[in-house]
Amino acid sequence: MKIRAAVLRECGLPQPYRDSKPLSIETLDLDPPEAHEVLIQVKAAGLCHSDLVAIDGERPKPMPMVLGHEAVGIICECGNGVDGFEVGDVVVPAFVATCGKCKMCATGRPGLCLPASKANAEGYLLGGYTRLHKDGVPIFHHSGVAAFSEYAVVSEYSLVKIKTKIPLKQAALFGCGVMTGVGSVLNSSPLQVGDTVAVIGLGGVGLSALMAASAGGASQIIGIDVNPKKLQMAKEFGATDVFNANDPQVVEKVKIVSDGGVGIAIEAAGVPSALELAFAVTEVGGSTVAAGLPNPKREFKVSHFTLVAHERQLIGSYMGSCIPSRDIPRFINMCENGSLAVDKLTSNSVALEELNEAFDLMVEGSMIRSVLEL
Repeated sequence: MKIRAAVLRECGLPQPYRDSKPLSIETLDLDPPEAHEVLIQVKAAGLCHSDLVAIDGERPKPMPMVLGHEAVGIICECGNGVDGFEVGDVVVPAFVATCGKCKMCATGRPGLCLPASKANAEGYLLGGYTRLHKDGVPIFHHSGVAAFSEYAVVSEYSLVKIKTKIPLKQAALFGCGVMTGVGSVLNSSPLQVGDTVAVIGLGGVGLSALMAASAGGASQIIGIDVNPKKLQMAKEFGATDVFNANDPQVVEKVKIVSDGGVGIAIEAAGVPSALELAFAVTEVGGSTVAAGLPNPKREFKVSHFTLVAHERQLIGSYMGSCIPSRDIPRFINMCENGSLAVDKLTSNSVALEELNEAFDLMVEGSMIRSVLEL
């Protein structure tokens, strides 16, 4: 079938993207779903920082590629052998499929699924295939989803069926930003009622982490970012205190208001300096969780002495340490019950033709989450 989609053919083009247009809106050929695959009509897709780092070249991807990995859609067709899904189901794709057989999946860590991670790195669907092409040339799939498109073929092992009354533009965010941020607090960290929490980096993931800390009973929640607008936003998401990361005295100020440091610090910015700051504001015996995803070549410094002598925990959190089939419905239920104000995360809706301009707004930090609606 013929579809319209946003294709990245060259990374690292200069800003503003409204002029350089790294995403071109093209008509592509989409093959029908094969065994254990489904065709979905994409209804909404969030614009995530992981899409931006593909565009700016911070984490290069195979190209040409259809971006977009945080989405919701409706199943239109099922390939052979699909089990548990049918036409008409509303589904949220996880950006890492779950093969169910590898060591990571077998031990309850599907976000680290080995075959899916390999397929994502190569721009393929689980199993090593592409279903997109133009003039006979394959087009790669971002994170097995390729959601900046009218339709997408995805593996059934990427999908979570949902039943909810929340708007689909909000449901889309559970596929990445909400799942990652909420999971970093409720799954990866050792949060207990009454703990003190700091979140460094207040994009969609960080603001989701703030909400999760509040829902989990944290007594004090500190938001830290370089953008004053995001610091103001943080107060609407549960932050009791906010600090600018560029303040030379930020570590001392956080330690003063938290009586020596926070019990849990969540890094959600994806830059080493943010993780170093998160580690610095964590108290003796506390836990620092790294949830932002940087360029693979970037490193950070940590005191070996502090790690040992202060019995500190340094925890990596990928995809919020989530089991998508369990956690996406659970987090949606929290939203329906009023524990997660996901509606506040969706800043504006855009069309395919407006994606380049929307990524300019992301760089500027003037929007929390733009959502492509189709």
